Amino acid sequence: MQDLTPERCTIGRMRKLLKWIVVTIGITALVRWFKRRGAETEVTTPAEPAADDPAEELRKKLAESREADESDTSSETPEATVEERRADVHDQGRATLDEMKPSDES
Repeated sequence: MQDLTPERCTIGRMRKLLKWIVVTIGITALVRWFKRRGAETEVTTPAEPAADDPAEELRKKLAESREADESDTSSETPEATVEERRADVHDQGRATLDEMKPSDES
């Protein structure tokens, strides 16, 4: 029979050794994961927007068209006042009604 006295038993030593190895591997994996996670966030958040961003191009075009519209409207002077335009519309309406009336020349 084997002598299983504590001085000759190596099971306890092996358990401690395996525990240290597993803990070391776990800590190493955790540190690598944190480093990789930090590197990914730095890469995925650019400091400036990309030049190929279609939304940014549309914003620029919209701003340019608004500037062009503002310059066009500011250079135009109103041709007639509201009263003059209203009178013109009434005159056109009366002329159209006169054209639509049946003639009594039969």
